[in-house]
Amino acid sequence: MTPRPEPRDQRSCQDWEDCRLDRPPVDRLLRDAASRLTQTFPGVFSPESVLACVRESYDLLAAHATVRTHLPILSARFAHDRLRAVALTRGAIVSSIPEVLFVCVHNAGRSQMAAALLHHHAQGRVTVRSAGSAPADTINPAVIEVMAELGMDLTQEFPKPLTTEAVEAADVVITMGCGDACPIFPGKRYLDWELPDPAGRGIEAVRPIRDDIDARVRALLAELVATGS
Repeated sequence: MTPRPEPRDQRSCQDWEDCRLDRPPVDRLLRDAASRLTQTFPGVFSPESVLACVRESYDLLAAHATVRTHLPILSARFAHDRLRAVALTRGAIVSSIPEVLFVCVHNAGRSQMAAALLHHHAQGRVTVRSAGSAPADTINPAVIEVMAELGMDLTQEFPKPLTTEAVEAADVVITMGCGDACPIFPGKRYLDWELPDPAGRGIEAVRPIRDDIDARVRALLAELVATGS
């Protein structure tokens, strides 16, 4: 597979530089995050490329955020996931466990529940990501509540935009109502789960959706463990 280019081009970096003086505290936080991430991927990405990815991740999250208080921290987490995905695609790091990506429209309900459930049941045997084709600003409160009933805390999670590198790094891509928005790459396994959208529904209506996802996730995990992929 042809390696992907760095996560952000020079023109975009310059655009960010032109406006960064308007927000020096944010820029300082992003630079600090980039410095730490550079040490996480030694010899894989240049400091400039890591900083560009962190800044781009901030801009992607800021595009749909209504509250920006914690955006620098969330941007660092998002950038880490993106850089790891690129490193996997390039072969700079190697993973022996399957990579699964869940995608729905807003990354505020179905894909978040699926990711949390698979992460919980897999116990480290699968790497899980989630994303949205048109991410919301926050996770659905009803989803947070029904997952808390199972002992799973989603209060620290956040909606993330779908990126090409996340799809490229995945072995299995599962869409939930947004299959047409997901790029297609050879060698990936694509599944589409038809599930009701929990948006605007109360807890009583979201529980059956959660339980349906849980059953599908358990079946998927059994298959992944049995086949080793």
